[in-house]
Amino acid sequence: MSMNGETVGAPRMRMGSVAVGALAIAAMVGLSACSKVANLKGIMAYKEANKAYQVQDYKRAAGLYEESLQSDPNQPAIYFYLGNSYDNQFKPGVEDPANDALLAKAVQNYELGIEKLNKPEDVKLQKLTLQYLVAAYGPDKLNDPVKAEPAVQRLIRLDPADPANYFALAKIYEDSGVYDEAEKVLDMAKAAKPGDPTVYMTLAGYYNRQGQFDKTIGALKERAEKEPNNPEAFYTLSTYYWDEAYRNNRLKDTEKKAYVQAGMDAIDRAIMIRPDYVEALVYKGLLLRLQANMERDPAKQQSLLKQADQFRDKAQELRKTKASGVGD
Repeated sequence: MSMNGETVGAPRMRMGSVAVGALAIAAMVGLSACSKVANLKGIMAYKEANKAYQVQDYKRAAGLYEESLQSDPNQPAIYFYLGNSYDNQFKPGVEDPANDALLAKAVQNYELGIEKLNKPEDVKLQKLTLQYLVAAYGPDKLNDPVKAEPAVQRLIRLDPADPANYFALAKIYEDSGVYDEAEKVLDMAKAAKPGDPTVYMTLAGYYNRQGQFDKTIGALKERAEKEPNNPEAFYTLSTYYWDEAYRNNRLKDTEKKAYVQAGMDAIDRAIMIRPDYVEALVYKGLLLRLQANMERDPAKQQSLLKQADQFRDKAQELRKTKASGVGD
């Protein structure tokens, strides 16, 4: 309809458009306000969750972390703490679906955390999350080495200088009977941190479990070379020599004598570094008794036994002195 050449209704249409626009703006403002309220609730839930986590109220912490994530799912750190809250509620050895569900939720959140913790500043927490994930797949919990393996390999890539990651992977292979791979990984640990005595002790433990005495001793000697002033390194070496000479009935007399002498050399080094080393004095006496048992000359045998008694008595005196000193 026209009036004086103007179209009636056009202004109404424009007013209608303005009204729709105003409603849209109002809706946006409303959404923004709701978002702010939701974020505020999420922040408050997160703070309360942290308090509960610190006092080890893991059930309450888990609920609050879940609430915080509902408000804002883009909080990578929360996934670790949420997963760990479920993990800490899990009871190993308890066969119950609800208990199993706790571990399943822990693993789910650990995996989400690893996926989302992808910034340079997240590396430390990402590493911690991977460590807990590996533990969740370990023998005390899910006992799933197939899933644990890639998590440990990722840990190694994340921190190739940390020998503990190689140890974990080697243990998985050893427990699975893949011994060649276990040894290779332990060699990688030694290459990654050749100055770390723990590497050589772990290698020695592995070789000892495999019944490879020569390699066990080789690793222990390398450890002693890395710690020339540590009496415990030489003491440990001597105990392995004594144990092999004492327990292995298949040894020839010449081999047994060689091991006893090598053990004696190691224990003498330990005592030289630390004269009041009680355990070393005890093993000195044990080695002397082994030596006496192999001696055919009665006079020499009695002389060795007398020396053994002297070291035993000295060790006992030191124990008494230390005990009385602690009691003062």
